[in-house]
Formats: sequence, C-alpha cells, structure tokens
Amino acid sequence: MKRGIGTKAQLELSFGMIFSIILIIVFIVFAGYAIMKIIRLQENVSTLKFVNDLQNDVNSMWQANTAGSQGYTYKLPVKVEQVCIDENSEISFLPFGVGENAEDTKIEHLSNQEKFCIETTGEIKIRISKGKYDSLVSIEEDLE
Repeated sequence: MKRGIGTKAQLELSFGMIFSIILIIVFIVFAGYAIMKIIRLQENVSTLKFVNDLQNDVNSMWQANTAGSQGYTYKLPVKVEQVCIDENSEISFLPFGVGENAEDTKIEHLSNQEKFCIETTGEIKIRISKGKYDSLVSIEEDLE
C-alpha cells in the first residue's frame, strides 16, 4: 500500500514539471519572436531616418543661392549592402526586403540621369553638389 501512494505523488510531480517546461518553452519562443520584431523595426527606422536625412540635406543644398558641394556620412543597418538611386530619383536598398518601408521613396530636387548604387558597410558617404546655374542637386559617392 505504501508503494501506491508514492507512485501517485511522483506522477503528479512529473505532470507539474512537464507543464512548467512547456510553459518555459512557449515563453522563450514568444520572447525570441518579439526580439526579432524589435530588431526589424530598428532596421526600418534606421533606413527611414537615412532617407529623411538625405532629403533634408538635398533640400538645404537645393535652397542655397550659391554653388557648392558638401560630403555627408549616414548610418545604415549592417544588413544593407547597397543603396541605389534610379533615374527617377527613387531610392532602393539591396538586398531586397531590407528597409522595406523606405523602398521606392522619391528624393525631391534631385537631378539623376542614370541609376547608380553605392556599397555600404553600416555607413555611407555621399557628396551633394549644386552648380551656380543648376535648378536641381546632384549626388554621388563621396570617395574622400
């Protein structure tokens, strides 16, 4: 009879342990999912900040009454390998899917004759310039 009482207690303890382990696994999976969503959100915010800062710097050069050229450095997520600007002044990021909220954003007041891409390693250097009689601003990779 003593043997039966001990077995029942062990069975209840085992069920409680299994249930606790399942809850821990569910919590870890949910936490991992939430962390991945936060990292992706940070990448999207970073690319949107880049586009916004670039537009502000282009606007500043465009509004200037004199000719000039200025180099700028922008931070980007490490996942972004290239930033491309096409002939319609729309910006895109490679590989595709990175910076998806900023894809195909048009940079206003930009004179771009052909598509070009600039490689990046977490930051990008761009030279923004405007000639004295130019109505639009041009950009290129800043090699300095």
